[in-house]
Amino acid sequence: MSKNLIIQNIAALKSHLSINYGIKTKVEAFTEKLFYTLFDSNAPLDQSIDELENSFKEISKIACKKPEDVCDKVWVQFLDKLPSVLQNLNQDAEYILANDPASDGIEEIYLGYPGFYAIAIYRLSHELYTLDMKLFSRLMSEYAHKITGTDIHAGASIASPFFIDHATGIVIGETAVIKKHVKIYQGVTLGALSVSKDMKNTKRHPTVEKNVCIYANATILGGETTIGEYSIVGGNAWVSKSIPPKSVVLNTTTTEVKIKELK
Repeated sequence: MSKNLIIQNIAALKSHLSINYGIKTKVEAFTEKLFYTLFDSNAPLDQSIDELENSFKEISKIACKKPEDVCDKVWVQFLDKLPSVLQNLNQDAEYILANDPASDGIEEIYLGYPGFYAIAIYRLSHELYTLDMKLFSRLMSEYAHKITGTDIHAGASIASPFFIDHATGIVIGETAVIKKHVKIYQGVTLGALSVSKDMKNTKRHPTVEKNVCIYANATILGGETTIGEYSIVGGNAWVSKSIPPKSVVLNTTTTEVKIKELK
């Protein structure tokens, strides 16, 4: 097959698509600029916010499926949310500092904790999700996923303060609800019991009440599943039914240790 024929075939197979792949890199740059603006003490706020506005509107031309004047108003609404988002993120950082004995200072949380970064991008993308900028919010979430290994859907409802430790491998679904003072460790999944397109507008993911701790690699599934407040879910536990408050959920698999005889 000749090169020209290959090109024609590829073009025909792409003809039903209208994807502008450059939007991904634009959103990634916007996300980094936004994080820098909110957390770097030396960030020139007036200049940075103007730059963010220009980037936002450039992305909106691709991502926003509404009239241009409506899309432009979304920036104003999003900007108005930033102080309250930052207030929640500062609470998250203080909560992490208070609960992680490995942390040596608040600067370390902001600069070096992938869990905090994942929470930060979630909170920012969540505001875009609520403003019906679904593609924009999803691309921000996926950028954080790529950087941290933590997959938090922008549609999830997560109160502050919230603590993610180690971060890698965590999955939190679109309709998950997490109340205040929850701690989650690496590998935790808050997912759906089944995957079916007709469930799109239903609650598919669990609710985690306040003051719950979920240890590494626990899996909690189902929209009707609630983890009662002050409960502990142990590592590798599999939960698909609601748990009462003040429960301890354990994986009953035992590990045996035998002494090897030396010859």
